[in-house]
Amino acid sequence: MATSDDVPRVLAVMDGIMEWLVSLGRTAQWGTQPWSESEALVDRVQGRVDRGELRVAATGDDEIAGVLSVSQQPGHYIQAAEEPELFINLLATNRRFKGRDVGGLLIAEAKAEAARRGLGLLRVDCFAGDDGRLKDWYASQGFTEVEPFTVRRDSGPDWPGMLFAMRVELPGVA
Repeated sequence: MATSDDVPRVLAVMDGIMEWLVSLGRTAQWGTQPWSESEALVDRVQGRVDRGELRVAATGDDEIAGVLSVSQQPGHYIQAAEEPELFINLLATNRRFKGRDVGGLLIAEAKAEAARRGLGLLRVDCFAGDDGRLKDWYASQGFTEVEPFTVRRDSGPDWPGMLFAMRVELPGVA
């Protein structure tokens, strides 16, 4: 579990991702403002820590390689599932660890946590704009597309998303 002490380091990871996305001209997903400079995003990260939703994957040197946030509720823009679920609300990999399957390891941890909680459904949503590479990545991790959706935004363009789902094998259930 992440602690309040991890919040600045999580924000630094998110800022690094933002910097990379902006350098590629990919601003439709999260905009251009670093997470650490947005009171709403800082509060969102702290809230996930306070609710026990945020996990960090750290190296032996205590560098954050990835971030995972899970809860049993999706974001407000996603319809609740018809069964109990574990929902990935945030999955991010420190750019320094690109290509080391940190994201895949975090998904494996989310699946294991769902199984420990007795939840047979794991869902996640992602940005579906630009070239679709993020959607392809989730599909490569074993998720199945459920449905597209759009988040209407007052400031900036609407946000196209895709909802994904995966069945989780539960211990002792045939």
